[in-house]
Amino acid sequence: MIGKKISLAFSVLLSVSAFSQDVLKADLQIRPDVKISYLDSVKNSFVKDDNAARVDSLWMQELTSLDIYDDLTKDIQTINTDLTVDEELPTDLLKQRLLAMNQKSPFEIEYNQGLENIIKSFLKNRKKSFSRLMSLSEYYFPIFEEAFARQNVPLEIKYLAVVESALNPKAVSRMGATGIWQFMYGTGKQYALKIDSYIDERSDPLKSTLACSEYMSKMYSIFGNWELVLASYNSGPGNVTKAIRRSGGKTKYWDIRNHLPKETQGYVPAFLATMYLFEYHKEHGITPTRAVVKHFETDTVQIKNQMSFKQIADLLDMPQAQIQLLNPSYKLNVVPFYESEAHYLRLPKDKIATFISNEEQIYAYANYDSQHKGLPRQLALKVAPKNREKLESTISTSTQFYKIKKGDNLGAIADKYNVSVLDLKKWNNLKTNAIALGKTLKIKSKNEVVLKAPKEIKAVPVIDKKEEAIAAADDKEEPGTINVEYVVASGDNLGSIAKKFNTSIAELKELNNLSSNTIGMGKTLIVSKSVPVVEEPHKELNTAIASNSIDNFKKKQPSAKEDIEYYVKKGDSLYSISKKYPGVTISDIKKWNDIKDGELKPGMKLKING
Repeated sequence: MIGKKISLAFSVLLSVSAFSQDVLKADLQIRPDVKISYLDSVKNSFVKDDNAARVDSLWMQELTSLDIYDDLTKDIQTINTDLTVDEELPTDLLKQRLLAMNQKSPFEIEYNQGLENIIKSFLKNRKKSFSRLMSLSEYYFPIFEEAFARQNVPLEIKYLAVVESALNPKAVSRMGATGIWQFMYGTGKQYALKIDSYIDERSDPLKSTLACSEYMSKMYSIFGNWELVLASYNSGPGNVTKAIRRSGGKTKYWDIRNHLPKETQGYVPAFLATMYLFEYHKEHGITPTRAVVKHFETDTVQIKNQMSFKQIADLLDMPQAQIQLLNPSYKLNVVPFYESEAHYLRLPKDKIATFISNEEQIYAYANYDSQHKGLPRQLALKVAPKNREKLESTISTSTQFYKIKKGDNLGAIADKYNVSVLDLKKWNNLKTNAIALGKTLKIKSKNEVVLKAPKEIKAVPVIDKKEEAIAAADDKEEPGTINVEYVVASGDNLGSIAKKFNTSIAELKELNNLSSNTIGMGKTLIVSKSVPVVEEPHKELNTAIASNSIDNFKKKQPSAKEDIEYYVKKGDSLYSISKKYPGVTISDIKKWNDIKDGELKPGMKLKING
């Protein structure tokens, strides 16, 4: 009896061991060993900060969206203060509230029918916009208040930034006024704001606010009335002086209003209406949307070498959009380095800690990455003139279509497809930045062959993605482009997949429109969007580029005699897979892989014999 039990236990042990080995083999088949890239090796050496916080992507889109700016600008220019608006707000109650505001403000806030009409118009048409603006104000208003307090400028002037730019540092008017405070080029220079090819400090919230407070102080010393200071900020002190003369020497805004330019006539009332809505938003059911990052949760670090936003985003595992949001004055998404000047990068405090703790590795990677970028196309054509026709023939303009989803805006869509907002508006005949849910946008792009310089560091792997590339060939979004896809297997997470395919978690989420780090088993992820790349030579650059023609590139593709490995994706069938390979039948695939009907599962590796 005891012998039988021992025998039974031994046989169970053997079967469990055999089963474990089978599972291990299958797991090894699904997860091929991939070399670690230089980027990952640098990041693996970082001192980790476990308190990392991520900015909500939807909130970042709100910060960079221009649609509110367009709407408010249009309202201020076209609103008719003499037109009565039907909106529930008793006049007596409004008078009481305006009186309460006037008692604690240096502005002369008086009730009049025109102001009531604008307040009601904003309540009727812009409630949603003000909910978003109040979220943005949690980041920007502390910056404004600190700067104004230094110059003894009324803190209420902060509401003027809502009227000027809808709190968007990237806002540009039709006349070229730029930034949160909408400075023209000449005015920006007058107040010592730096403007060059890399930098435009009119878009820097802190520096432009200091310039604004200086202007306000100067104008108040001239007019002695804050409403007239606002009017001069909009139309210039000359127009205000003319209006005073035409009114017979009156010095109150409402007395000279009809003598001011048309846009300025709605400007000060819009400012006062904005102040009212911020003060009494709860009473009107306006709930600010959640703001994840506040200004005091960020800090700056001085940059010792030129770095691109892409390099910083890859190293710190954060979206480029977040870096753009916090550093709007860098025009080319690059923090430059000038010998005689200090340039600063603003980041969330947890990312600052990671940056400072690992500066040496970060600068080493940025330097390496900058030296090993692909040659610009025009330079490549000069270096290899014999290939000019072939290179030029590889450039093709393709059109994609994107259906607008909830939470989308033109800025986010333009960033996703690496195009400009102006191009999107031009291609789709849009007059404003407002876009309707469900509308389909046309997006044009250019694809071209990339020529790269020789490699010098062997730490960067060349990952064999033959099976993924071929599997995705039928699903490609653009002519000449291949989406490399991966089927999520048991035990996978975004971090392990990012390592496997030499990318970052942020890029995976962007490519697949993921709002969280959670992924389900069997889900197909896009891990790379790539164009055909001429293999990198190891000899002299001129000779190498001349030899790397399109024909040579084609010759390096898998030959008919090579075996190909294919990973089964969700939705695949033996029939659909056989159609991907000319001359291959369902029976062939079954024979080569010893499988029967019904055994096809996502993640399974198939061998396709030549």
